Amino acid sequence: MQCNQLISLVKDWYTHVKNETMAPARMMQFVDKHVNECTTCQQDPDLSEEIDKIREYVLPESKLPKPFRTSTSALTPEISPSEVDMNKEEEDEENEEDEKDEPRS
Repeated sequence: MQCNQLISLVKDWYTHVKNETMAPARMMQFVDKHVNECTTCQQDPDLSEEIDKIREYVLPESKLPKPFRTSTSALTPEISPSEVDMNKEEEDEENEEDEKDEPRS
């Protein structure tokens, strides 16, 4: 990052994000607005990569643009329908046993 003003602003905005007085998405809107208006930022060839890294770090995954999201299939194991049915059957059996143990009034 070549723009000292942007560096200072990002540090300040990130402090607000950490203190939960600013939303991360709002911070990134401010960054984008500054970049669009600043001639120094517009001439920085590496700035877009650096902003992408900041965006990945600051924004929760659900708010990231799709190209930045990780594959959910790698994070969430799939459960086959037969496993779900088996778990349901086990729960039903446990509930029946609990009902038998309770005295009826």
